[in-house]
Amino acid sequence: MTPGMERLGDPVSLTADRRAGQAARRTVRERAAKVVGDAETLDDIELMAAEAIANAVLHGSGLIRVTVSSDGRQVLVEVRDEGPAGLDTDLRRRGDHGRGLTVIDALSAEWGLEQSAKATHLWFLVEIPAA
Repeated sequence: MTPGMERLGDPVSLTADRRAGQAARRTVRERAAKVVGDAETLDDIELMAAEAIANAVLHGSGLIRVTVSSDGRQVLVEVRDEGPAGLDTDLRRRGDHGRGLTVIDALSAEWGLEQSAKATHLWFLVEIPAA
């Protein structure tokens, strides 16, 4: 977790199941709504969370953990799984599996992807608009 960030609830754990992914996406939005009042920003956060969770379901393995944190100026969403189903070290540049990372790149203030044989960690930051 980034220094100064506080978790907004416990991490959400899910398996590669569509319904669980939908529930996790809604939970991300609900937690972000604790610090974000702007509906459009919440829509963006929910969309990016859906894309990140879908990537973990499609390309990852094992348990998926989703956390939402904030420092009052930004919201950080992190999605971790237990590693790629098949090691794909060039995932950031691949365009053959949808547009999820392109969406995250376009809508987030910053994002990152760390991947190894044992873990995948996709995260994104969103600026909280001034009230």
